Amino acid sequence: MADLAGANGQREHFRVVGKPNLPGKLSYAMATGIAKFGIDYVLPNMLHAKFLRSPYAHARVVSVDTTKARAIPGVVDILTWEDEDIKNLTSFGESFGTAKPWLDNVAEHEGQEVAVIVVAESEDICEEALRQLDVEWEVLPHVVDVLEGKEPDAPVIRPEAPPAQAFGPPGVKPPEKKGNVTTVTTVQGDVEAGFKEADHVIEYDLKLPAFASHMPNPSGSVAWWEEDPYLGEGKALHIEGAVRERQAISAMYKVPLEKTIQKGLFMGGKYCDWGLRKSQEITPLLAKRTGRPVRCVNKREDHYDFLMKERYMYLKVGFKENGLITAVDDYSIADGGVTGSSSFGTTGDHRYGPYFTLRCKNIRQTMDIIDTNRGKMYVSGQHCPFNWDAGTMAVYLIAEKLGKDPIEIARINLHGPTSQDDPNPVPSFEACIEAGKKLMNWNWHPAGTKKLPDGRMHGASFRYQMCPRHAFSGYEAKLELRDGKVHMPTQGPVFGVFAVEANAMVVAEELGLEYDDVSIDFDYREKFTPVGGGSDGTTASAWVMKECANKLKRMILEAAIEEAENPPQPISMFAPPRPPSPFKGKGLKPEDLDLQDGKVVLKSDPSIGVPLAQAVTQNLVATYAGRPPNALWSIGMGRMLDTMNTAYCEVAVDTETGEVEILRFGVVADPGKIMRLTSLESQIDQVMYFSQGCQLLEDYVYDKKTGVKLNNNMIDYKKPTMVDVPHVDRKFLETRAGNAAYGANGISHSLANTHLVIIAIHNAIGVWVDPPATPDKVLKALGKI
Repeated sequence: MADLAGANGQREHFRVVGKPNLPGKLSYAMATGIAKFGIDYVLPNMLHAKFLRSPYAHARVVSVDTTKARAIPGVVDILTWEDEDIKNLTSFGESFGTAKPWLDNVAEHEGQEVAVIVVAESEDICEEALRQLDVEWEVLPHVVDVLEGKEPDAPVIRPEAPPAQAFGPPGVKPPEKKGNVTTVTTVQGDVEAGFKEADHVIEYDLKLPAFASHMPNPSGSVAWWEEDPYLGEGKALHIEGAVRERQAISAMYKVPLEKTIQKGLFMGGKYCDWGLRKSQEITPLLAKRTGRPVRCVNKREDHYDFLMKERYMYLKVGFKENGLITAVDDYSIADGGVTGSSSFGTTGDHRYGPYFTLRCKNIRQTMDIIDTNRGKMYVSGQHCPFNWDAGTMAVYLIAEKLGKDPIEIARINLHGPTSQDDPNPVPSFEACIEAGKKLMNWNWHPAGTKKLPDGRMHGASFRYQMCPRHAFSGYEAKLELRDGKVHMPTQGPVFGVFAVEANAMVVAEELGLEYDDVSIDFDYREKFTPVGGGSDGTTASAWVMKECANKLKRMILEAAIEEAENPPQPISMFAPPRPPSPFKGKGLKPEDLDLQDGKVVLKSDPSIGVPLAQAVTQNLVATYAGRPPNALWSIGMGRMLDTMNTAYCEVAVDTETGEVEILRFGVVADPGKIMRLTSLESQIDQVMYFSQGCQLLEDYVYDKKTGVKLNNNMIDYKKPTMVDVPHVDRKFLETRAGNAAYGANGISHSLANTHLVIIAIHNAIGVWVDPPATPDKVLKALGKI
């Protein structure tokens, strides 16, 4: 596919799009520390709020006496789950499973907000009031060990019906629940026949540990109600710090969108985070009750919700002598988290499967989803590889079994671009492989056979993935020519995705301007918001903005001809006389003119031109609403392929100390067309950073007796530091095979992985180490401890 439906989709020459080192509109504010996040807002007469948080993994508040807490000077308000205002409060709904009250008296994990909210003059007074509550707790049975929670004699912590199939594809059997276990099964083809056809069968298991979400700024909000006669009768709600657009708060509090004000540009959340925390939702209610601004902010230790939940996988794979896979039997045990957790990582895998790119059609996926009290996974795509590396493991193990290069095994099993029956190679994949081998000096060796000069063992690994795009994302774009300058209005807030900049680059490209010539105007009242899933959302919004830019271009050229023939009268007596237009009397049509280098020029002779601000003095507005044509990825769910990416890893393993060093990562990716190079490079670095962390360092530690998380702090929970991060070699291709702007697709989280480093470790030492591959685990796998 390519951008065939849109204007200039096949453009060959680019002056702005793809150009490196173009600064972000708000980069200066962030780099200098003057960026103002929701928690930075301080208002006169402002109050503070805090939730009671459960000290238990699973408990019910039987009763609470607030008398002593209310008597503390500075306490202004205390609400409990029994308060009518709380009972009538409903969340925006970006959660899954059985619906729960917005706040009730049951906590499903340690640290969860439960039962009580205190409002006071300061945070310290809030904390003291919470300590003075007389709370009667009923401690309930808990499950924090996923495998133990699966056992028939495990305490049943949530006996209600299984959750809805939020992401299940057609044909998935309805989920069945027994005890803590909800079983979901998907079967494609004839699995048993596929195994009979196989020359070899391998079986293996792997574990994916849970790892944590980290936000650059603590989640929270400050809200206040204010009279604004320009907005009509009734008070307007002003809130800062609510994640993403203000529509969620508007809907939650039933306040018209035009009276819901959010001017701050920095939300402090993480990439692709759609989940509002309670601290971000509650402040409008508290401000209305008290008549004063209220601020509610989570502590740092409250931010250790899941980025990916724990999972155990057991696979059986049949394949031919040439490495062609004939059958896959995939059985997983997955942590379902607490009520409301995203189905990503569980039922979502039965749609975003790792096997859609394979020629093999005989695939059975069975998943036991275990109710636990470990924690919550919000709707987030920061690192969502799902179970894609199950296929990567199969490719590697088949290569080891047959003594072949895993790249060749991947090539044999990858279907063609049009369907699973297509035997033709995928051009983007072949281009990535050719460039990747050169980038990495690829020379495959069997496991445990290459020693480095310093005595450490060398290991390497490879994986591939398709590059998705959010084809379902629609946008309402607007451009204005005002006082001779092009303006691109857009709403905030901003959460680390530089989609606005990429859109401005497209505008500049289409209108013959420089990037700095396009004014990015942030205004919370505007409809255009270019987000929609990171880079893949950017390419989709850029397609819509490209169409809008071409509408504006046509209007500009028409206006230039009109004003040449009928020069407008000066608005002010002080305005200088307007020079004669070189286009007057030529009988021109819009197609005879063009926009180049900030001028309206004669297409047949670009030396004849007028600066844009002189050629058109009237103000023009162009709008365009829509979305790009459907992407192949979304039509065929991976059974039709266009742009691809490949990733590589080299490690050195010290068999005496167990230390693993990532020598380098390599990425060759085909985004179709590079939109903003700086953003693309940063996104690759980001996913490799998370991939390194989850495979070498990150894991939760629980006290099984109490269910309490023991390492929700920046010291005990290990993240890679600046001295740990390895070099990432990058090469980007531009096949223009996508069908978003200029043939672009996204990269987004498709390069994030859970086992690229783990496979490289096996290639070094010949034994498996489950992530995180800490030195003690490596030595244990080697039989040295």
